[in-house]
Amino acid sequence: MYRSVCLLLLAWVVAMLVFPGVPARSGDSFSKDNITVRQGGSAVLRCSVDSKVSRVAWLNRTTILFAGEEKWSLDPRVILLDTVQTEYSIKIENVDLQDEGPYVCSILSDKLPKSTKVHLIVQVPAKIVNISTDITVNEGSNVTLMCLAIGRPDASIIWKHRSSSGVPTSRFITEGEYVEITAITKEQSGVYECMSTNYVSAPDVKIVRVTVNYPPVISRARNSLIGVGQRGMLQCEASAVPLADFEWYKEDRKLLNGPNGVKIENKGKQSMLSFFNVSEEDYGNYTCVAMNTMGITNASIILYGPGMHDMIDINSAVSHLPSYLLLMTLVTAYFLKF
Repeated sequence: MYRSVCLLLLAWVVAMLVFPGVPARSGDSFSKDNITVRQGGSAVLRCSVDSKVSRVAWLNRTTILFAGEEKWSLDPRVILLDTVQTEYSIKIENVDLQDEGPYVCSILSDKLPKSTKVHLIVQVPAKIVNISTDITVNEGSNVTLMCLAIGRPDASIIWKHRSSSGVPTSRFITEGEYVEITAITKEQSGVYECMSTNYVSAPDVKIVRVTVNYPPVISRARNSLIGVGQRGMLQCEASAVPLADFEWYKEDRKLLNGPNGVKIENKGKQSMLSFFNVSEEDYGNYTCVAMNTMGITNASIILYGPGMHDMIDINSAVSHLPSYLLLMTLVTAYFLKF
C-alpha cells in the first residue's frame, strides 16, 4: 500500500518535471531552491514538513531515493538525516558531477500533494590539464606557449613572467590559453607561470621554463696596472647562453695554460688570466675571446706598469681588436668542433 502511494507521488512529480506545461491543481504547492556544492563535498537537501503530512519521499529525476524512512536508493552516499519532526532532509556525501540536477521532496498532506524542488549545482575547482613543456630557442625565434584548464564554472587563465635575471617579482603578461612571443629576446627568457582559477578553490599554478640562446656579450674587461715582480690578474666576463668558452691571446699569439708563468681559469661566465711574477715582457695588449654556438666576440685588455699611464687610455676596455685573419681562424676552428 505504501509503495503504491509513493508510486502515485512519483508519477505526479514526473509530470511536473517532464511536462512543465501541466497546470498545478488548486491547492498544490511547488517551491524551488538551488544548492551549490564543491565536487567532493557534502550536500544537505532540506524539506520542511508538519504534523499533517501522511506521506513523504525524496526523488532524483525519476528515481525514488527515500520513501518515508525506507531507503530505495542503492547509493551508500545518500543518507536520511535524523532531524526534528518538522524536517525531512537527506545528505549526499562525496558529491560528483553525476549528482547535479533536480531533486524533489514530495509531500502528501491532507490528501493534497505539495513539493519542494531543489536543484543541486556541482562546482569543480579549476585544474590545468595541459601545458607546454620547457623549451630552448634561439634569440629572434617566435614562441607560442599553451595552457589548458577545466573547471565548473569555466576557469580563467592569466600568465605571468618571472625573468631569469634574478629579479624575484613576476610581471603580468596576458590572459587566455595562449602566449604569443614574436622575435623573442634574451630578456624574455625565464619562468612563465600559468595560473588558472574559477574561485571555487585555490588557483592551480604550473610553470614553463623558456631558455633563450644568444651569443656572448662581454660585460667586464678592464685594463690592469701591475708592477714588475708582482702577482696579477686580468679578468673577462661574458654573458651567454649556452655559457661561453674563453680563449686568451697576446697580440696574435694564443696563450696556453701553464707555460711562461700564466694560468687560465674559467668559472661560469668569468675567465681569469693570472700572472705569478710579472715581467717587462708581460706588458702589452691581451685579447679575451668569448664564443659559443650562437656567435663570437672579443675585448682587448692592456696590462701595464707604473709610469705607463700616458701611453694608454686606462679607462678603455676595447683598445685593440685582433686581426681579421685571427678572428676568422677562431670562428672556423670553434664551429668545426660541432
